[in-house]
Amino acid sequence: MNAFNERLKGKRAVVTGGAQGIGAATARRLAAEGAIVAVLDLNAEAAKALLPTPHIGLHCNIADSQSVENAFAEVEAALGGIDILVNNAGIGSAAGDGMDRYYAGMAEREALIAAGQAPTVFADQTIHCTDAGWATVIGVTLDGAFRCSRAAVRLMAAHGKGGAIVNVASTAAIQGNGPVPYCTAKAGIMGMTRAMAVELAARGIRVNAVHPGATDTPLFDGIPEGPKQAIADNSLLKRLGHPEEVASAIAFLASEDASYATGSIVTVNGGAFFC
Repeated sequence: MNAFNERLKGKRAVVTGGAQGIGAATARRLAAEGAIVAVLDLNAEAAKALLPTPHIGLHCNIADSQSVENAFAEVEAALGGIDILVNNAGIGSAAGDGMDRYYAGMAEREALIAAGQAPTVFADQTIHCTDAGWATVIGVTLDGAFRCSRAAVRLMAAHGKGGAIVNVASTAAIQGNGPVPYCTAKAGIMGMTRAMAVELAARGIRVNAVHPGATDTPLFDGIPEGPKQAIADNSLLKRLGHPEEVASAIAFLASEDASYATGSIVTVNGGAFFC
């Protein structure tokens, strides 16, 4: 028996980056609430395997405009339109963004402090971040969310039934406690959320975002254990979040229970800070 209500019954949803982490948890939650879900991911096989028919899984590289257009055309052909878009796909780091040098500098600095020495080493990312590293993170995380929003809005506008867009931002955009390109991209998503909310209200399209705090997803796999534990301990609940906890907030914003919410950003961060 379905443990959730069917408040999304009849809705057609697209979840980007839906094969793992918050995206997979969200796709499962929306499906459990009655939506027909299109799971978009670079890993087409994992996307297809996540949910049974009538749900679908498709390959989509959100860093490439043509790939996005192709994927949304397939969604329209299969589902007949889109009611909900969840912009979840993104990356936290990329080759050449300087984070390897940052973590190395952090470890060396902490070792000097632990030895009772004045630290002479700095944890630097900015001075080591290449144009390519910067562009890759921004191109996927921010530009990709825009490309998918554009494709979804075109379909929503064509069908004239309104819709809901939920963007996955990050508390890193407020705190600045993450890679510089990533924090910048997520801050851009906040601005995009509010600008699109203003623009699209007349069409009946609501645009909101969630601010996950530190969540136990593959994004955290590349972070050394020491910094990861420090991040977890920074929350009032003294742990990382679970993807399902973020998915619950996303499902609320996508549903008619949030019919008066647009331009809102819901924080799910274990009380790491209040905003």
